[in-house]
Amino acid sequence: MINKISPSVEQALASVHDGATIMIGGFGGAGQPAELIDGLIAHGAKDLVIVNNNAGNAEIGLAALLKTGRVRKIICSFPRQADSYVFDELYHAGKIELELVPQGNLAERIRAAGAGIGAFFTPTGYGTELAKGKEVREINGRHYVLEHPIFADFALIKAETGDRWGNLLYRKTARNFGPIMATAAKCTIASVHEIVELGQIDPEAVVTPGLFVKHIVKVPRSATGPAGFKQD
Repeated sequence: MINKISPSVEQALASVHDGATIMIGGFGGAGQPAELIDGLIAHGAKDLVIVNNNAGNAEIGLAALLKTGRVRKIICSFPRQADSYVFDELYHAGKIELELVPQGNLAERIRAAGAGIGAFFTPTGYGTELAKGKEVREINGRHYVLEHPIFADFALIKAETGDRWGNLLYRKTARNFGPIMATAAKCTIASVHEIVELGQIDPEAVVTPGLFVKHIVKVPRSATGPAGFKQD
């Protein structure tokens, strides 16, 4: 019998290892798997490469993970915000490496990994420092930059509802990077607020099929999420 439900966050994260590349879903507070991030901090894995839309807020969630000093590199689109001082301090001290990727390119590089696309050409970044050292090609009179997929060992994502096979539904904007990250990682771990019986999720409504999910774990819903964001 297929049963991907983990009894705890700790057990769901048990296979995470030092040196892993980990995708973490979320757009600011929307869809950020806060409980899984806290579990990763408690787990103690180090020398990590993190793929996320930003580089954390204040000193909780992703920022708290960075503050542990166990992340050697972050791949993201928006490293600096009004309250991104944890990342700022680490970066200026030379304690973390940054790979800056335009948001559309980030999403497409993740999607390409899951779709089996070897590489793709995009006009985004052409003529800037972000294209330095990359192959450039003119296609139909326009210049494009070659970008490669981003693969991960693990993806930590947040969904609204799941079943024991790992099929997932998301809530509104909390969906963001979750579906593509789930396809691009060797092991996807999803936190959910509700676990339902098989058949209760309309197959036509499934966003992330259980094929892409290794573990799901139920977490409580709180009134507020990371950095005071309204919980999704």
